[in-house]
Amino acid sequence: MKKKFLKLILFLTITGVPSLKAERSSLVAGEMTPEFLVRQALANNPELKFYTAEIAAAKGTLKTAGTMRNPELNTEAGYKNTRDNSGGPSGQGATWSVSVNQTFEYPGRIALRKAIAKGDVNLAELHLQQFRLTLAARVRTLAYSISIAQERSMAAREVADRFQGLSDVLAQRPPAGVTPLLETRIIDANTLNFRRQEREAVLAAKTAAAELNQLCGRPADAALQVRAGELNLLQKSLQTLVDAARANAFDIRIRQRELAQQGFKVALAKNERFPAIAVGPYYSQENAADREQRAGIGISLPLPLWDRNAGNIETSKAREQLAQASLLVTQREVERRVTQSAATFEAKREEIAKWQVATVAKFREAAELADRNYRLGAIALPVYVETQKQYLEIAGALQEMKKDALQAAQELEILTGLKLYREEERP
Repeated sequence: MKKKFLKLILFLTITGVPSLKAERSSLVAGEMTPEFLVRQALANNPELKFYTAEIAAAKGTLKTAGTMRNPELNTEAGYKNTRDNSGGPSGQGATWSVSVNQTFEYPGRIALRKAIAKGDVNLAELHLQQFRLTLAARVRTLAYSISIAQERSMAAREVADRFQGLSDVLAQRPPAGVTPLLETRIIDANTLNFRRQEREAVLAAKTAAAELNQLCGRPADAALQVRAGELNLLQKSLQTLVDAARANAFDIRIRQRELAQQGFKVALAKNERFPAIAVGPYYSQENAADREQRAGIGISLPLPLWDRNAGNIETSKAREQLAQASLLVTQREVERRVTQSAATFEAKREEIAKWQVATVAKFREAAELADRNYRLGAIALPVYVETQKQYLEIAGALQEMKKDALQAAQELEILTGLKLYREEERP
């Protein structure tokens, strides 16, 4: 019985579960890199049309702000009857008049309106740039999350298949005491646990793939395989990052643009204290007792006696103060976010640097070695189980550290405009 059992163990060791490397090689077809997905999202994301429409609307407002008012045509036609109270001749006949008025704004008003409208265009363009960078960061994060989940799923499946193979073999072995029975239960429990980890990783990949597909303008349930390369993390000083954020952060640039616009609005409110002037020629003719003609130039303007636009001026000044306060708050907020993200990035970068390149490969080899030796009875069950668990934990920990470092690096890229990582293609 013992010889048959050893032969079965050796057969399973030689022909047993497929290796992780072989499974990886089968995923090459149909895989997409994170950079390819980023380009696809920037080309097909439906939300980009919203920001494009905002820019078009702002440009339309700019054209309107620089356009003069249309001239106004006024006409009158009627009947006139004249009588002389002293008994003189009387007369009657048609009367009509026509005038054309062109309104001229007070000097500087159109220029202020154009400046405000141009600021709206700049704001819309800044929002588009910010969205594109944020979209690229989100797509890249999801792509790496899918790649990590796929690798964790394959690793968990590999370990679970090893335990499943052992469980199948031990099930054919007649019970020989309490210890073999308990070992079988331990192996079965670990099999269930590793299958659960495999399913969780598959679910995480599907969840991220659904969001990523929609960001790329594809159906949420489209099949997606990601081939993410290694990340080369770069080092920058905190002061360099803070200085770059002060100059390049979109939130700060948007608040600065809003403050400048509010200054133009204050100037426009003050300018609107003075009235616009309407100037134009007129001509009238009366055919009653005598034929009378009049021609000349008319001027009309409202008299600023009661309404000096004081309310709008006060409102614009108050909003300018709010814009100044908002800018200061945003600057502090950006500096805080840069400091926190830089601390996270540097901690993860230093931690990853301490790991050797072949660390995960060594633990994978140790797990395979433990599997072979346990099947031959050379090591105890606790050593075997702990080796498999440590392999999965080490592989997952390294990938999570890289994911956290990438998220912090992309947050810093959005805030500072500096790229702190380089993506290297897998061989």
